[in-house]
Amino acid sequence: MSAFSLEPTQAAWCAELRALAADRLRPLAETGEPGRVNRPLVAELGRLGLLSRLFTSGAVDLCLMRESLAYACTEAETALALQGLGAHPVHAHGTPAQRERWLPRVADGRAVAAFALSEPGAGSDAAALALAAERDGAGGWRLTGEKCWISNAPEADFYTVFARTTPGAGARGVTAFLVSADRPGLTGSALDMLSPHPIGALRFDAVPVTADDVLGEPDRGFRVAMGTLNLFRPSVGAFAVGMAQAALDATLSHTSQRDAFGGKLMDLQTVAHQVAEMALRTEAARLMVHAAATAYDDAAPDVPKRAAMAKLLATETAQYVVDAAVQLHGARALRRGHLLEHLYREVRAPRIYEGASEVQRGIIARELYTEQAERAERAGRADLEAR
Repeated sequence: MSAFSLEPTQAAWCAELRALAADRLRPLAETGEPGRVNRPLVAELGRLGLLSRLFTSGAVDLCLMRESLAYACTEAETALALQGLGAHPVHAHGTPAQRERWLPRVADGRAVAAFALSEPGAGSDAAALALAAERDGAGGWRLTGEKCWISNAPEADFYTVFARTTPGAGARGVTAFLVSADRPGLTGSALDMLSPHPIGALRFDAVPVTADDVLGEPDRGFRVAMGTLNLFRPSVGAFAVGMAQAALDATLSHTSQRDAFGGKLMDLQTVAHQVAEMALRTEAARLMVHAAATAYDDAAPDVPKRAAMAKLLATETAQYVVDAAVQLHGARALRRGHLLEHLYREVRAPRIYEGASEVQRGIIARELYTEQAERAERAGRADLEAR
């Protein structure tokens, strides 16, 4: 895989996205109700043609979109990402009828999508899902149980829901269903979070689904989930890089202007070295995100490992950079409404969702040992053939 660098057209597009986010999307974000789906913001993303690009772009373009929007308006970035996360399984695995019904409405911002994977007792362990899909006649099921920490719930128009169709089968007994919000027996409630976001819990009380609602194949839903996460995990890293870059740029501006100890803050070696470390880590995270996205677009065999590495490094880096930026700004960064106060609350969640940092480390280690075992097996075969 070749080293990653932006083409001039890509760099210009990123600059355009940052300007659009600041001029057209941020005002809509600021007028939205905290903790609720901002439908005018989603609709504007549709009018700008960004939502339709979710279904025509590769992983690299997705990362460029998410980083650029996050730099200027985290709310717009999150709204775009959630549309993609919820609707990608329909795009990749849906029937023609499912795609025709929902994707045009997602693309123009008229329908809000959600990805309903997490559960109170499962969290990041997608193979341990307990939401039960019990057979109900020929070709039908009833969904009973709960989902929790679901972004856009309970206000989404449809959900990609992962339920257990075969008890005791682990990852091989999960099926993905496309469930509209008006399905009888489906209710939900909003959750009050540290950083206000549209996120909630869902309750399934014998919700009816049929074979027409299956995404992919029965008992193969784990593949749907992991395929979606392998695409979106590097772009979570891109979101984190966008926040880190915003914090870094704010710090450069502040430390170059702030008078302290007979000079500027930037003249203090401890400050200068801290800023250099922030820049170093941000750029390293960006390059790893780009490498993982390029690997996905190239259909490389090590995408799960690269995606996990990118998400892990970028989200942990963003936490470090934003925290350091707050420290260098002092008390002013803790005032409500300050950019860094906003970023300080926003930056924490990406280390948890779509697989916590500890889960990413587990994925990386598992993939490394699998690769090592495969190399040993190939070496053994080669040795036998040489004899």
